[in-house]
Amino acid sequence: MRALVQRVRSARVEVDNHIITEIGPGLLVLVGFTHTDSLLDAESISKKILRLPLFASKETEYPLDLNVMQKNYELLLVSQFSLYGVFKGNRLDFHGAMPSEQAKPIYEALVEIFCQQYDPGRVKDGKFGIKRQVFAVNDGPLAIQLDSESNE
Repeated sequence: MRALVQRVRSARVEVDNHIITEIGPGLLVLVGFTHTDSLLDAESISKKILRLPLFASKETEYPLDLNVMQKNYELLLVSQFSLYGVFKGNRLDFHGAMPSEQAKPIYEALVEIFCQQYDPGRVKDGKFGIKRQVFAVNDGPLAIQLDSESNE
């Protein structure tokens, strides 16, 4: 499992020009799944993300010493199969990505795991497998790529 974690001032997901979910300050988490991923990977990566010190305790930007939970900020989770895309010659290859029918239950479990480990009212679901537009106002910008333990 791979996640691209972005610190944002705000983010939202729209479908047909209608906002389906949005957050204020917090983390936009794009998450992709590969063939070997399981619920253990979801547990592992969720713990890593919730504990990432990506926020400053004072008005200064550094050191970054607080995580999203300590700041009481929000998370927006968005499935993103292209995190497992690679170039082969001049073409993109997505064979490393888990097929959507297998990835969807793991994504849904990941959302639930975040809700169990953090305040469920602060965890937003960007919906799996739908055509959508994702908007973000990056803060920094600061983005970190993480892999679950079985994929490191």
